[in-house]
Amino acid sequence: MSQAPQINVNKFDLPARARLARHLSEHHPVKDKDIHALTPDASTREYFRIPWKRKHAVACVYPEPFDPEFHPFLDVTRLFSEVNLPVPEILAIDGASGIIIQEDLGDRQLHQVLEAASEEEYEAYQERAISLIADIQAATPKAHELKSIASRLAFDEAKLAWELQFFMDHYFGSLRQETLTHGEAAELKVELNDIAAELAARPRVLCHRDYHAANLMVDGKDRLRIVDHQDARLGPASYDLVSLLLDRQLEMPSLAEIRAHRLYLLEERRLRGLEALDPDDFAKEFRLMAVQRGLKAIGTFSYQTAVCGRGETYARYIQPTFRVVLQATDWLDRFPALRRAIKQRINQSVE
Repeated sequence: MSQAPQINVNKFDLPARARLARHLSEHHPVKDKDIHALTPDASTREYFRIPWKRKHAVACVYPEPFDPEFHPFLDVTRLFSEVNLPVPEILAIDGASGIIIQEDLGDRQLHQVLEAASEEEYEAYQERAISLIADIQAATPKAHELKSIASRLAFDEAKLAWELQFFMDHYFGSLRQETLTHGEAAELKVELNDIAAELAARPRVLCHRDYHAANLMVDGKDRLRIVDHQDARLGPASYDLVSLLLDRQLEMPSLAEIRAHRLYLLEERRLRGLEALDPDDFAKEFRLMAVQRGLKAIGTFSYQTAVCGRGETYARYIQPTFRVVLQATDWLDRFPALRRAIKQRINQSVE
């Protein structure tokens, strides 16, 4: 009696959880009930907590196969590990299955820890996070030496302009379903192009690129650990600080607090032998970066709300972020078309 032919099922036809279970059954058997899905963010990747050698690990499952030698997350992890930046250890890689298994850092995101922290604890955590920004910037030469993908990507004019156009498309278009007048659209375009050009001309250092308090973990030994670093690239020295202090904030930090943290980063850079930056010039760059980063974030929040149906998570940040942008433009006393556009809409519903 002949055997029935085996059906060769493409592993990428399987859902992420089933693909992970199949990988584990071949390499590190785990019961299905012990594979726990973790809450996803704005990502195509899916994360799972799994048992691993009498501990736990986190499996990241990608929607497509990859070559480990050229994978951005693995490339930047190698770079950061080389300079002792606190990223999770990579435990196993299966590029053909689109799976990376890494150290489990727990569930304590910095933003959650800060919500319960005393004023003194809050400031200590912020300073530790800012010190890590200086460490990342100090790794710029190593990124070039290793020919990391992070050294070949940058916040150049094209990238910054694309992000600002993303804001235009998804805040006015997807979210508000609003058609701007030709005149208003043209005025905004000129100002947004100026923002992109000026920031692109600033000296560049290595940046995490998404350095907010949800991408910093506090591990079981109370150490800050860096995650979601695969998009690292070169950009202005203020970039990660703007992200840390102003991203996803429902209440704007005080100007005194922001100034103190700017100066703290400059001092941390000095201690690492990095190029001295004029505090006033750095303050101007910080405000200009706050405008660009804020608008980029509003574009993302609008897209996630209107296109992806995740308004319960993202919509609440839109108006607070507009207030950040407005304060920065007022401080700079520039971009009148952008200021008008924000003021006309900031009190309107985003529903």
